[in-house]
Amino acid sequence: MTTPSTPPTPQAPQAPHQQAPYQQQAYQQPPAPQQHGQGVQAGYYTSPIPVRPATLGDAIASEWTKIRSVRSTMWTLGVMIVLLLGIGVLSAVVVNASDSDMGSTPVLSLGFFGVLLGSICVITLGVMTIASEYGTGMIRTTLTACPSRARVLSAKAIVFFLLTFVLTTVMTTIVALLQTSILDAEAPTGDEWLRGTVGVGLYMASLGLLSLGIGALIRHSAGAITIMIGVVLLPLVLAIFMFTESLRSLQEWLLEYSIPNQLSIFYDNSVTSSGGPSGWDPLWIMLGVTAVALGGAYLAMNHRDV
Repeated sequence: MTTPSTPPTPQAPQAPHQQAPYQQQAYQQPPAPQQHGQGVQAGYYTSPIPVRPATLGDAIASEWTKIRSVRSTMWTLGVMIVLLLGIGVLSAVVVNASDSDMGSTPVLSLGFFGVLLGSICVITLGVMTIASEYGTGMIRTTLTACPSRARVLSAKAIVFFLLTFVLTTVMTTIVALLQTSILDAEAPTGDEWLRGTVGVGLYMASLGLLSLGIGALIRHSAGAITIMIGVVLLPLVLAIFMFTESLRSLQEWLLEYSIPNQLSIFYDNSVTSSGGPSGWDPLWIMLGVTAVALGGAYLAMNHRDV
């Protein structure tokens, strides 16, 4: 007797994702992108611009672009040129027309008043080189592009110093040549030429760096400019009104070390007849004070927020 076979039980159709068993594949590391100059491989793009770490030269190039593209630089330096050239030549013309004998007064000393007034322009530009960025908020972009604050301040100082020094030295040399030609006077000695041109240029540029340091500390253009104008003029003004004998020593000290008197020393025409700085001493004094101010500016920028 034959037993009837049981028909197969129909199975439910498998879902598409269950039809083939899952197979785990080994992880394949994507190919590394090619180096510069090798083109595109496996979907990766390599920039044709070479990547390198930023340097001080890059910061200097950036600051040079800034300082020559803003209107404040053109206005301040333009006014300084007009003051140096105009007052220097006008003084020589007036002395020549009056037929007065200058005696032992150096010919180059006629350019002193133009330099003194031009120092206000240098102070203004020095402060605005950094303080204006705090006022507009541009300092955030600057420090984002160059996080090294020491590099930023160094680049600003280098660019400003070289620009001010070159321009002041060239203008004082032109004024000195014109004054000597107009008055038909005896040519100054080599040391007088050097101190009246290069020495004055170095002193003015150092004074501008002092202003830049004060601007970095104060972070406010108007406040820093006011402080610097006080540093230039206040000692001389105070000394003029010290009449009592008990204040005579303080009066002489203020006169000797005031910035107008230190500038006049470069022209061998000191305000005081007593001791005090002489020769190149005013430059060393200004460089020392400027170094202290810039050192404080470096510390302040590194230890405080924007």
